[in-house]
Amino acid sequence: MKILVANLGSTSFKYSLYEGDDSALTLLARGGYERVSDYGETIRDAISSMKKDGHIDSVDSIDAVGFKTVLGFEKTGCVAADDSVVADLRASAELAPAHNPAYANGIEQFAKEMPNAQLVALYETAFYQWASKPSRRYAVPKAWYEAGVRRNGFHGASHKFVAERSAELLGREDVAQQVRFLYQKDQSELPGKPLRVVSCHLGGSSSVTGIRNGVAIDTSMGLSPQSGLPQNNRVGDLDSMAVTYVMKKLGLSIEEVERQLTKESGLLGLSGKSNDVRDIWAAVDAGDDDAKLAIDSLVYSIRQYVGSYMLQLGGLDALVFTAGIGENDTRVRERVCQGLEDLGLELDLDKNAVTRGEETCISAANSRIKIFVIPANEELVIARETSRFLSHNK
Repeated sequence: MKILVANLGSTSFKYSLYEGDDSALTLLARGGYERVSDYGETIRDAISSMKKDGHIDSVDSIDAVGFKTVLGFEKTGCVAADDSVVADLRASAELAPAHNPAYANGIEQFAKEMPNAQLVALYETAFYQWASKPSRRYAVPKAWYEAGVRRNGFHGASHKFVAERSAELLGREDVAQQVRFLYQKDQSELPGKPLRVVSCHLGGSSSVTGIRNGVAIDTSMGLSPQSGLPQNNRVGDLDSMAVTYVMKKLGLSIEEVERQLTKESGLLGLSGKSNDVRDIWAAVDAGDDDAKLAIDSLVYSIRQYVGSYMLQLGGLDALVFTAGIGENDTRVRERVCQGLEDLGLELDLDKNAVTRGEETCISAANSRIKIFVIPANEELVIARETSRFLSHNK
């Protein structure tokens, strides 16, 4: 089986082509396009490139296309990417304006260009569908909840990969097996001590998730990707009264407030310099106080969520760092772990200092809680889940 994973942005298209099934997938090809104006033309060009390189004979060589759909009001999980998914993405586009329209348009274009391929959508919210009601519910009127105002959670594919891989590294095959089939069968109570993991997906967009036996119990992002940690240029957590206050105080329209919260806030708003942590660290090293505040705020927020989930989980077996910052920023990792020795978490400073972008255990030998760096692999998760979905729905 050949599975194409499509990563769609408002003006970008990245793809990965895999061959095999969920138990053994081989990456055959990878490519991408920026400044996309015509998805149909771009898809045809990608197909032509894969044919030229000998990875496929024709468009019909591709058995399935998997999509990392972000958010829907009516759907979650791993589902057939049909017209109902497209309608669901469009209906909830206001909460994910950079992603939902792109995926809705992309799915329609792929259906035209690849009429014989099976299209499968893995919602980013899927990993959180078994979280408890208290963790998903805001204290708002019931009518708001029924209208879709709830904690959804995002980065689901990334945190799912961490859940499975950390279980394997810790020798818990029972948990890894449960994660593998998370979307295809009911979850069961596993015997023995629960495996407790906190996953820190830290990048341009960041979130922290608490995981018990491979199943998410809570996550820092809520209704939209706006909430939780300070993002690159998105605000993160904010008192809702701030919106009406600045509208009155500064004379801003709701559209301008939304623009500033999504384009000029987060690490960019705090530092006043950049939304890229590498640039911010350079400013910190040059003595910039605002840049230092941006880093301090990011670390503070990460630790706040890690501590919360440690309490909800009743302890911790592993802390995992993933994504661009998590995999490469040694100083952020060190500061997140600093001073937690009495809780059983101790970083090996030498291992941490040389670990960038590779899977490694960076905890000290005597640390009760393991600390891992696990590179993100969302495309592999989508390919696996697409294969599992098709096998389960023959």
